Amino acid sequence: MYAVIKTGGKQYRVKAGDVLVVEKLAGEPGANVAFGDVLMLGDGDAVTVGAPLVDGASVNATLIETRKGEKVKIFKKIRRQGYRRTKGHRQHETVLRVTAVAGGGKTDKWDGVVDMTTKLELNARSRGLKVEAPADAKPAKSEKVVAKTAAPKKAAEPKAEAPKAEAKAAAPKKAAAPKAAKAEGEAKAPAKKAAAKKPAAKKDGDA
Repeated sequence: MYAVIKTGGKQYRVKAGDVLVVEKLAGEPGANVAFGDVLMLGDGDAVTVGAPLVDGASVNATLIETRKGEKVKIFKKIRRQGYRRTKGHRQHETVLRVTAVAGGGKTDKWDGVVDMTTKLELNARSRGLKVEAPADAKPAKSEKVVAKTAAPKKAAEPKAEAPKAEAKAAAPKKAAAPKAAKAEGEAKAPAKKAAAKKPAAKKDGDA
């Protein structure tokens, strides 16, 4: 069984179990949505056309998420005037899972479980990423308990400087011994006598 419904100024052909993307509807994820504007109802070869609606027909669905659709680019140009403008627009849309189609005394139901996974999560999984909760979201109760019971961090203990000072005091002075030996060597070494000057040679004219 299938039906043609009208919502958001558009028409959609649906059947039980279909995933439907329509113009934005009010409601929270998991809410039940009922469409009473059924334009046509089909069951095999039997087709019922409304005038303009089919009496007693309805379509029920479960709201999965409300999101922004794909970006549409708007480009404007006036030739020979140097005028170019590019803008983008993302239309709000609602994703539904059709659960039942009823009309003509019959009801076609879908027995599956509605998966509430959003498109954002599916895209993140395909890339191997994790979806982080928004900053405004409140932490879960378990997270609050963990935060309260967590032990406080210990303050860093100051490093002990006393051992270093003791080690410096205990170490012998290496520079003192060589200086003393140097001084003794200088005292023992005899002083060099100045070389005697040779007398100048007398010239023939000198008396």
